[in-house]
Amino acid sequence: MPLSAPLSLADALALHRREAGIAHTLELTLPAQQAPWHPSGLRVEAGQHYSVFARGRIDWSRRLPGLHGGPRFHLWARVSPGGRIVNLRQDTDSFIADCAGELEFGIYMGMWKNAFGELASDPAIYARLTGELTLQVVLWQHSALAGLRALAVAAPAVPAFAAELAHLEHPAPPPAGWDYLVEAGQAEMYRPTRTPDGAPAIHLCGADDQGILVREVDFPLSPATRLDWRWRVDTHPSTVAEDTPYTHDYLSVAAEFEDGRDLTWIWSSSLPVGHHFACPIKAWSARETHWVARSGAQDFGRWVSESRAVHADVAAAIGPPPARIVRIWLIVVATFQHGRFDAQVADICLHDGEQRLAVL
Repeated sequence: MPLSAPLSLADALALHRREAGIAHTLELTLPAQQAPWHPSGLRVEAGQHYSVFARGRIDWSRRLPGLHGGPRFHLWARVSPGGRIVNLRQDTDSFIADCAGELEFGIYMGMWKNAFGELASDPAIYARLTGELTLQVVLWQHSALAGLRALAVAAPAVPAFAAELAHLEHPAPPPAGWDYLVEAGQAEMYRPTRTPDGAPAIHLCGADDQGILVREVDFPLSPATRLDWRWRVDTHPSTVAEDTPYTHDYLSVAAEFEDGRDLTWIWSSSLPVGHHFACPIKAWSARETHWVARSGAQDFGRWVSESRAVHADVAAAIGPPPARIVRIWLIVVATFQHGRFDAQVADICLHDGEQRLAVL
């Protein structure tokens, strides 16, 4: 007898709809060149759980085939009207509707203007994209966790169910006191840890991913202000200069100022220490400036300390310094060259001789 074909995800959802507590399902394809947002026709109530299983690829350049991203990079959702935007932390993810309305899905490219999905970038940037993402959307009668547990038992040959179940059963929230920058989306690459001497630290580890972790502060920026930290890099996401829009994979600690600009001190793979440049990604270029604080692989695998004169660095790289620092950022980008990264950061501190603020 011929072997039966493997059960597809869509078929498994239809076959086990009742026992898994599925309210509705929908398959939706999002073309790369259409800017957000796409209506789904699915209505959710506030507090209702839904899951998204996605596949596909968005190519950013017809000339450079290495520049691309999948659902983790591009796919966002919201409830319209009035819902806040959410992004997939991997190619499958589950959410709880924050208000009642219609589910909408969008391919993100450029920059969000706010947490409700208004695009700050020119939608014309979508014209150069190719590819598509295909989504299976599941609305649950009860919880996503209960439904996925039932599906993992009923359809063990469908790996997406077990993967999303593991994702929900082993969450990776941001370290206490920190959160993800809305414009860059939620991620799961930052984990609390300890240094060998027992100090609190944050571990940055993953591959082909990106995220910006932020902590709110309120600290005066004067000529005496310094930002100190320790870090250890074991694996760097780039082996080439990071100052082009095709190779902009890096690790950094940054300060955001009251005027919305930020200066980010990177550990470069090869750029000279002291080199600074506007972010090569157009949507970020007016907002973010990079300064090479450390370079090369000679210090990989060991803890090293940094101390930056923030006021002087801002004056040299950006212009007249604003009056206050409002957030400290930890940044990882590894989505241009799709490489791996592994690093730790500890002992982040702001001080000016009169006051001292322990950030981490």
